[in-house]
Amino acid sequence: MRRPEDLGTNADGSRSEEYCPLCFRNGSFTEPDITMQQMIDRVVGVMARMRSVPEEQAREVAAHFIPMLKRWRTA
Repeated sequence: MRRPEDLGTNADGSRSEEYCPLCFRNGSFTEPDITMQQMIDRVVGVMARMRSVPEEQAREVAAHFIPMLKRWRTA
């Protein structure tokens, strides 16, 4: 997430440094009940469609990155 449009928005309208606009808008998660595995699957689909990343590579990246986000961290 390098460009401003790649970032979600906080409640005050500022850009979130942690989440994308597909996941986080206006200070809230767009899908508050989604599981981590469902989020990984969703990200794989988005990367494959929008970024033309092979699904296997997208899954590897998502499976590594998603658990590191504050929302999913357990430790």
